[in-house]
Amino acid sequence: MKQHYKHEVKNLVKLAVPVLIAQVSQTAITFVDTIMAGNYSKTALSGVAIAVSIWLPTILFGQGLLTVLTPIISNLNGAAKRDQVAGHTRQGVVIALFLSVIMMLILYNSDKIIGLRSSADHPIDPEMFEVAVSFLRAIMWGIPAFLLFLVYRNQCEGLSNTKPAMVIIFIALLANIPINYILIYGKLGLPAFGGVGCGITASIIFWLMFILIRIYTLTSPTQRDIRQTPITKLIDFAIIKKVILLGTPLALAYFFEMSLFAVIALLIAPLGPITVAAHQIIFTISSLTFAIPLSLGVATSIRVGYLLGNNKPELAKQTAYISLAISLALAFIVALILVIFKTPIITLFTSEATVITICLQLIILLAIYQASDYLQVVASNVLRGYKDTQSIFFITLISYWVVGLPVGYILGLTGFITEPMGAAGFWIGIILGLAVAAFLLIARMIYIQKQPTAVILKRASR
Repeated sequence: MKQHYKHEVKNLVKLAVPVLIAQVSQTAITFVDTIMAGNYSKTALSGVAIAVSIWLPTILFGQGLLTVLTPIISNLNGAAKRDQVAGHTRQGVVIALFLSVIMMLILYNSDKIIGLRSSADHPIDPEMFEVAVSFLRAIMWGIPAFLLFLVYRNQCEGLSNTKPAMVIIFIALLANIPINYILIYGKLGLPAFGGVGCGITASIIFWLMFILIRIYTLTSPTQRDIRQTPITKLIDFAIIKKVILLGTPLALAYFFEMSLFAVIALLIAPLGPITVAAHQIIFTISSLTFAIPLSLGVATSIRVGYLLGNNKPELAKQTAYISLAISLALAFIVALILVIFKTPIITLFTSEATVITICLQLIILLAIYQASDYLQVVASNVLRGYKDTQSIFFITLISYWVVGLPVGYILGLTGFITEPMGAAGFWIGIILGLAVAAFLLIARMIYIQKQPTAVILKRASR
């Protein structure tokens, strides 16, 4: 038993480290955008903050839907059914292209979404509004490339190959910095686009990422059998139905989690650029720390799916608990780092004293929520490996929208309990929502694992 624990920790680390580097690199792209926009102007930073609050829930809906390909493919790989992988990837491409059209239309009409929060009494700064809308109308052209990149990334990760995405996203990060600099500040004879330059750069980077991962899947010796699988159907409605039925709850869970932050950003927008900028800085730091549990969660999902496909439910159960233990230890370490180094971390983003003051309060709340955040991410990925996706949706909906947002609104903008706390009140609401999510997801995981072996394996093979 002890030997198995060591073996699983080794497997999880082997899978998780490349995903961590990839996720940190991907998050660092937003990190760089925030720093460059903040250094350009406070209004540019606030405009990008509003835009990102719309962009993330939109694109993460698509990411949530497509991410179900990873446990599906890992289960096929564990069950020695690699000949079915190409068919699932092909239908992922069909779904990605369809989603792209819908999402591009949503972002093009983002002015109407953002305008919902503006009123005569509490108008959103016009310049901030313009930056946000222009950013979204620039980045929308990269949506097809990003979703197609996700399809092929999920194929690679489902086959327990997490390194290609790591390398490609790191290359994208390196390319993002000079292109951002040129477009934001207007170098090489180009006009200074300001915050909008971040959106244009992101669109270019997404196409670079897709081209690179497609080259890999077309040339890698490890994917030769996948490439050579005969094409039986260009559009397979049975597979599309399976992906949509399993993926839609995940997509909605992603959407409800990230749209929570979008709604919060819109609710605090009338409080002014300083509060919005502080919220965006803490949110960006949160996104960076989130890469740690997410990478562990992806690795766990891959291993659980593989072990279940290999008819080893007891080993899958042990892997789930090993991951939860690792996540809790990592959360404690990250929380300490945030508290000890809070000032130097914040000053990476801004030098404005008023923004720093608010951030110093919010970063303590960010440190507090690490434990529940890490646990809920890993637990949800365990359930994903078991293909129990509907529960993730309902738990996310209840935790964030029935508990987190109402509490945040009451504490942040009303005097019902105490004096309005602004952004801090919303972060307290987030902490409570994450704690509820962690408890419910782990409880659901335990319930699933107590089912008869035949029931577990049948569910996992769907």
